[in-house]
Amino acid sequence: MSLYYDAVSILTTPSSTGGSFKSRLYTSRNLKASPAQIYALITEAAKWDILLKEVIDAAGILKLEPKLTPLLSLLLVHDHLLAKNGIAANANHPLRTAIERHKVRLKGEFTKARVRRSCASIPDLKDAVRREKIAALGPGANLTVYPRWVRINNVRTTMEEQMKSTFAGYKVVKTLEELVTGDEKQKKMRLDPHIPDLIAVAPGADFSISPAYKNGEIILQDKASCFPAYLLCDETWDDGDGDLVDGCAAPGNKTTHMASLLYKSRSKSMRGLPKSHIISMDASAVRAKTLQKMVSTAGADNSVTVLQGQDFLALDPEDPQFENVTGLLLDPSCSGSGIIGRDDVPKLVLPAGKNDPIPSQSNSKKRKRDASKPQPAPKSQPHSKPAQSQMQTQDPTAENELIEAEGGMSQERLLKLSNLQTRIVTHALSFPAARKISYSTCSIHLLENECVVQRILESEVARRRGWRVMRRDEQPEGLRKWGLRGVKSEKGDDGEEDREVDLEEEDLQGCLRCWPGDVEGTGGFFVVGFVREREDDTETGKTGVGSGEKEGRSRKIVNVEKEQEYEEEDSEEDDDDDEWGGFSD
Repeated sequence: MSLYYDAVSILTTPSSTGGSFKSRLYTSRNLKASPAQIYALITEAAKWDILLKEVIDAAGILKLEPKLTPLLSLLLVHDHLLAKNGIAANANHPLRTAIERHKVRLKGEFTKARVRRSCASIPDLKDAVRREKIAALGPGANLTVYPRWVRINNVRTTMEEQMKSTFAGYKVVKTLEELVTGDEKQKKMRLDPHIPDLIAVAPGADFSISPAYKNGEIILQDKASCFPAYLLCDETWDDGDGDLVDGCAAPGNKTTHMASLLYKSRSKSMRGLPKSHIISMDASAVRAKTLQKMVSTAGADNSVTVLQGQDFLALDPEDPQFENVTGLLLDPSCSGSGIIGRDDVPKLVLPAGKNDPIPSQSNSKKRKRDASKPQPAPKSQPHSKPAQSQMQTQDPTAENELIEAEGGMSQERLLKLSNLQTRIVTHALSFPAARKISYSTCSIHLLENECVVQRILESEVARRRGWRVMRRDEQPEGLRKWGLRGVKSEKGDDGEEDREVDLEEEDLQGCLRCWPGDVEGTGGFFVVGFVREREDDTETGKTGVGSGEKEGRSRKIVNVEKEQEYEEEDSEEDDDDDEWGGFSD
């Protein structure tokens, strides 16, 4: 019976505790039941909650059983009616007997609920309940499916080989929703239309014991975090086009993705190791050890050199070891405001309590809509459709260091992060042979994304060396089709005025955005590419902008903050220049 008490404890823990649903489960020291069992019980009950509420209210058991609470009753009735082995407790346990005393009534109300929905089977009924939950959220809303993303590692295997082994029993579907509907016994997969060799499977799918995962043939990596490497070295990257640098690399998913792309490109024309080499680093020695381990597991040791505990800002671009570096991937520390799953515990629709009126059939729909009311989307999220997900089961693989506190992020801290991010990218612009750079964050904040792009384009080194934003029509075909692009403004918080960047529309179209809660099943993410139009740096005051060069552009951000100086605590190099404190009016 500890399973149900533990589940109630997890569901009622204040969100201020922090951490994702899974992390709170697996790191808790107060649970007696298996975390895997608790996780399965909560996620499955969340899929049935509106029907279970209907059955429990109609049966009236909460008014008859003083030991039961609305939450306990929902979890217990779920297992009584839907779990293969019934309630996980001794036959004489008081809570189990409190449910089983009413088994005839509960079974009868469950049958009535199924008949009302004209469902011949339990899978059909589950799909019907899901559609009701979507409808309850209102027009245009959706229950976002956050799938398990699986990337094929071309260093060790190929998509063809994995289709014959790891995914041999899977059915290919066309949409993410199909992963969680229909026959649950049938394993399903979706081939991603934007990233090569990326597969979406049902949320919660466990590959940890599969030989392919243990051997590094498949890597679990969120879709959005695959954008930076693919933007940098897609199918057009020729073997020997130059070396690559991953400047903020731990834990290593993006480094190993670059290696996979290089091996795939090489396999088309030759055997042996790719000529291009990857230099990967992280300023934290501890995180760099994780990076090295991931590189080794992926089989990329011969193509990747890991610089242990190396701060990218401390590198000398003129060092001979970087003379052939033509591409740099930069995914620095950010607020992490786009990361999903830090408080993804399902919010269950509960039966009426002992003192609550039991709703009639005529007004039950309205009550369900209120209970399932979606959380408002982030204010800077114009493209997404806000929705409260009760199917969110994936623990995201965050590439960059998570900084944002549970209660939000101060404007001052965002400015400091923006300063650091801008310094890192402008430092990359100075590498002599560099001609392509990708910059990314898992943030939805304008200050860390489009604002950084604007500051980079205005920098002296960008103008002198001819750097500009990679246009949409220059991006890999899959990313070219991605519909969500950069935004020009965002709503201010706490009564502040709107913030706005003065970027050209072509530059905004070159920025790729992902929004949490969107139908694409990703968290919040931002990525942009920079390309260099000139091989020399003799011209000054100009920067390439597609069809022609324009004089240095004057851009502004409305009502951000007055200037302030900031020296990044973690940086090992002194910088005498004043840090940006936000554009004033």
